[in-house]
Amino acid sequence: MLRYTLMRLGILAGCLVVVWGLVYSGIAPRGLGASNGLWIIMLALVISAPISFVVLRKERDRASVQIVQRVDRMKANLEANRSQEDVADDTARTQGQTS
Repeated sequence: MLRYTLMRLGILAGCLVVVWGLVYSGIAPRGLGASNGLWIIMLALVISAPISFVVLRKERDRASVQIVQRVDRMKANLEANRSQEDVADDTARTQGQTS
């Protein structure tokens, strides 16, 4: 998961540098007034999203498999805890009835 996040941030940083160069060289339009920095960031985000979607497909699939495995493990642990509580509760009730 960390690897995917770092790769995604790397693509964003690369797009940010490219967009910054294009805006300051005059190839891409500048923002309005003082919004130039925000314009560059927004444009880099819009460009990096589809690039990340295509380029990082395999890494995203690996990360999602890891997340599913973690969730399944947590569900199994939760179910094991529930069954232990049920056994303890049943034992306490049967001992209370016999007394």
